[in-house]
Amino acid sequence: MRRGVGRWATAAVAALLAAGAVTGCGTEEPTREVAVEVTGEVPVEAPADGPADLPSDEPPAVAAMGAKPSVKPSASASPKPKPKPTRTTTAPLATPKPPTETQVPPPPPKPPASGCTPSYRGTQATRSQVKSALSDAAARTYWPTSAPDIKIPLTLMKATAWQESGWQSNIVACDGGIGLMQVMPATADWMNQRFGQSYDIDDYQDNAYLGGTYLAWLTKYIGDMYFESDYRLDAALCTSELNSCLLNAVIAAYNYGHGAVAREGEPLTIPNPQYVRNVRALMTECVCLSY
Repeated sequence: MRRGVGRWATAAVAALLAAGAVTGCGTEEPTREVAVEVTGEVPVEAPADGPADLPSDEPPAVAAMGAKPSVKPSASASPKPKPKPTRTTTAPLATPKPPTETQVPPPPPKPPASGCTPSYRGTQATRSQVKSALSDAAARTYWPTSAPDIKIPLTLMKATAWQESGWQSNIVACDGGIGLMQVMPATADWMNQRFGQSYDIDDYQDNAYLGGTYLAWLTKYIGDMYFESDYRLDAALCTSELNSCLLNAVIAAYNYGHGAVAREGEPLTIPNPQYVRNVRALMTECVCLSY
């Protein structure tokens, strides 16, 4: 979530890259004296105490959602939502649309001075705890009303956290990045205000939520501008050109800020190709994927 590739995973990923890691009704007949052939079954009335196929006990999943809604006859069927238009191409627009988000997070800070070493505070979460936090963050729906189809892949959450901190939840970088997802305090404050949350940047689980929230915001911001609201973070949509897909753009913006990647009136830009290649490699070959 900040400039610079000098992170925990750079050395490990460089080895991966050197090895070539990067590159979806009948009725009853009247009674007669003679036998006749019955062409239909006689309907049987249901018992007066209600339909037999209704469960006698309320399923736990229904109970968990509160009181059951009353069943009322509908005068007419509800209109079906219009299907989302299918794009004829997955390439970004050459000329972007105006951004739909007018309030944006603060830009990342300048890179720290060379030779600085990170510090640590608090207790480090276990790998099991980090894995659970990242999985929870990936499973969340961050835009339930305007963009419920935005999903952050779990591999992207795990790879970004490894690149940023090596899954060290209590690390504080020289430029001020904090914790598992290396969230900047100013960015955390902005996202809490934007989404009405109160995530604690020093709590490893909240830190994972903050990182996921930022990835989701970038997905919508860049997806609306360049990809006509096609929010798929799918590596299969990427070509050898780094600026060919939303996934690479979101990764780049997480590190360098949205303003360095998506500019009004300008083509999509990837200013930090090595960082993007690192995270893309980690998404398929990081040791963290097996934790």
